[in-house]
Amino acid sequence: MTKVTVNRPTFLNSIKACTALFRIRTMEALQYRAAALAGVSIGVFWALIELTVFTVFYTYADNRAAASLSFSQILAYVWLGQVLYALVPFNIDGELLAKIVSGDVGVELCRPLDLYFHWFAKTAAGRLGGFWWRGAITLAIGFAMPSASMRLPLPASAQGFALFLASVVTLFLLSISYAMLITSIRINVTWGEGPTNMLLLCGAVLSGAYLPLPMWPQFMQGFLFVQPFAGQLDLPVRLYSGAIEPSGAAAVFALQLGWTMLFIVAGRLIIRRKVSRIIIQGG
Repeated sequence: MTKVTVNRPTFLNSIKACTALFRIRTMEALQYRAAALAGVSIGVFWALIELTVFTVFYTYADNRAAASLSFSQILAYVWLGQVLYALVPFNIDGELLAKIVSGDVGVELCRPLDLYFHWFAKTAAGRLGGFWWRGAITLAIGFAMPSASMRLPLPASAQGFALFLASVVTLFLLSISYAMLITSIRINVTWGEGPTNMLLLCGAVLSGAYLPLPMWPQFMQGFLFVQPFAGQLDLPVRLYSGAIEPSGAAAVFALQLGWTMLFIVAGRLIIRRKVSRIIIQGG
């Protein structure tokens, strides 16, 4: 039984190393074209199923007037949901999970890097690499659909589009910070993946990845707007479609950045506490 001594890297060295790691791993992830094309085909197929269901609802449902999104906004929600799908944290990074399960966290502690930001950079690069391929192709298919009833509409306004692009950056940071929070919780957990998978699934559902949040019951809308996971998909998409006016963008960014900082602080505290108590067994 060996007690691990954690190296204390300087902040500047950690930033340089994590930036280099992010760049290298992003380039590696871009090489998986077959996986990206498979993801695109599944995403487009799922988008067409969703659009068919919503078309039937908006055409024949008795209470369709109660829907808070227009059909054009639903089109944007469905297609952009598939474009941004790769950024929503549905799982822990596979390489990091393997290190946690196998006990190789001890090896990671020998590196002269801040463990949290080292893993943050790896998680971010892994998600961003897959996002470029899947997102770009899905976006092109959405705009190229032959029928207007299935086509991704243009942004509601130029200002809304610019704010949408900015919110995608904060969406990315929010998603990675939540993924790292779950990764931190997973360290030293010996009863399997069930609890962390449930936390990730709850986050995905509350992001609007399965059903647009404006279509949930009206009495829940206040909670759904301020909860952290809306910033992972719902709020940016609503900026694009005009469901949230540009004047409301400040609240969107405040929520995204606020929850991001909270997740980062919580993740760092958890990972620091767990690493300080970690025990590596072996010869």
